[in-house]
Amino acid sequence: MPTTQKVERVAVLKDRIEGSAALLLTEYRGLTVSEITELRRSLREIDTSFAVIKNTLMARAAVDAGIEHLDEMLAGPSAVAFVHGDPVAAAKQLKAAAKLYPALILKGGYMDGAVLDADQANALADLESREVMLSKIAGLLKGEMSRAATMLVQLQSQFLSLLEAYKDTLPAEEAPAAEAPAEEPSAEEAPAAEAEAEPEPEAAEEVPAEEPDTTDTTDTPEEE
Repeated sequence: MPTTQKVERVAVLKDRIEGSAALLLTEYRGLTVSEITELRRSLREIDTSFAVIKNTLMARAAVDAGIEHLDEMLAGPSAVAFVHGDPVAAAKQLKAAAKLYPALILKGGYMDGAVLDADQANALADLESREVMLSKIAGLLKGEMSRAATMLVQLQSQFLSLLEAYKDTLPAEEAPAAEAPAEEPSAEEAPAAEAEAEPEPEAAEEVPAEEPDTTDTTDTPEEE
């Protein structure tokens, strides 16, 4: 029956597994304490922790974390690299350390929901690191953007050329005839024109002649 201490240890390992981007399992048989300490320091620089763990506790924690078949690689003295950064960089570091310490063996790992065997884990170290891949992607994007800008300038130039060619095929627009300025009358014609322009004076209203007074002014004798 598992003790309380083992249960707590398994729970801690489960949390570390679930909080890691990848796991890399190694066998460290034959490594000295100073060599393991140096390996831990180098891995810590790339955001990876390295711990010596009992196989039974690690196998139980892996099952609790939903990882199957990881126990098949947990044989002999095992140490696990909990990768929080770039898995490729961690695999490269372990492979480089294995050249310095032949006793260090990369046995497998776990990444992206899949268990990796020894060959797959070692092949991971042969891939390009995230920084190199991002640099290459940035270079490709920069090249594509430059080509796109060049193409855009060429298209604009072609469009302007076609527009000019189209304008040349259009008939020239006739300018509207300017209205001829009115001719000014000559000096001789000016008075006549002014005379014609002057209104005729109105005829004076005729006053009817007074009729002569036909009343006889001879004094008539008064009747007696």
